[in-house]
Order: sequence, then C-alpha cells, then structure tokens
Amino acid sequence: MQEYLNYIPAAAQPYCKDLAASYRFKFILKKSRQTKLGDFKKDRTTGQYAISVNKDLNPYQFLLTFIHEMAHLKVAEEYPRSVKSHGREWKVAFQNLLQPVLTDIVFPEPLLSVLKKHMGNPKAAAGSDPKLWNALKEYDYNEENSQLNSLEDGSSFVFRKKRFTRVKKRRTRILCKEIGSNRLYLIPGIADVEEI
Repeated sequence: MQEYLNYIPAAAQPYCKDLAASYRFKFILKKSRQTKLGDFKKDRTTGQYAISVNKDLNPYQFLLTFIHEMAHLKVAEEYPRSVKSHGREWKVAFQNLLQPVLTDIVFPEPLLSVLKKHMGNPKAAAGSDPKLWNALKEYDYNEENSQLNSLEDGSSFVFRKKRFTRVKKRRTRILCKEIGSNRLYLIPGIADVEEI
C-alpha cells in the first residue's frame, strides 16, 4: 500500500505514512481519468473503505488529492449518518489534515500562498478554483497541452478526443462548438486542450 508515497513530495511522506496508518483502507493507484483526480468509496457489502488517486498527477496535486480523499474517510468514520459530501464536516477535516504539511518545506512559493488562501474555504475540486488550478499546473509533466483560456476565439482544439472550435468566454467556462455535429458545449476555461 505504501507505493503511493513515491508520488508525494519527500517532505510530506512521513506525515502521509502516519496518517494512512491511522485508518484502515485499500489504496489504489489509477491511470489518468478525465473526470476525477481521485475518489473515496465504501464497499456496501464488506464495509471496506477504498481511496484511489490518479498516478499521473504532479507531486503537489497528488498530495492534495490524497489528503482530500483522506478527509472523506475521516468524515465517514466520524459521522456514520450521511452528511454532505463536501459540506462543513469535510471542509474542517480537509483543513485539519492538510495543516501539518501546509508549509514552505512541502509546497514551493507561489503555490503555497495560493493554497493557503484556497484552504480558508476549500472547494470540492481544485479545478473549481482557477488560481489554485493554474498554480498546480505549473508543476505538471505534460508540456504538449494548453489551457482553453489561452486560446483565441475561433481557435480549433481537441478535448477528450473530440474536435472543437472556441466560440466565446462566459465567466469561468467557454462556449465551444463541436466540429462535425455543431453541438455547443460549455467547457471549463482551465481545461487542458490540444490546439490544432
């Protein structure tokens, strides 16, 4: 189960090892998933908890996702009755679990400053906070893709194996037309796309 430690910044590994030892769960490394970075589940039959994290994440995103999912596990154990998935209980658990590693020894600046601000009221997904998402993207391994925000209206791109044309920005999402079907979609401006 401790293979995941190789994906976490070295300075945070002892804390994460101790944190994981405090709970009983199965850890699963996953290939890249388009719709989520990680997840937490409870098997209804066995009652066993499972946490998965995508193994293609940069070390800082991996650490945040791991602790995000550990917060779900903590809430599940402390509140046997159902509570909101990303409600007050989860936010407090996430803040408390991340606090010990929210230092410049683990996170470099300017990521640390952006992350501290985000943790004042954490959102369900880092992608819901464009400043945090952009700060995390600075440490990604893939240099081939661009953010949809960086393209001009009228530009063509590939997103999730489909071809689109950027039409117009609408707050944090961008109206795009799928080439071929002419269907319109709202795609997050922070989405990674391949310009064509």
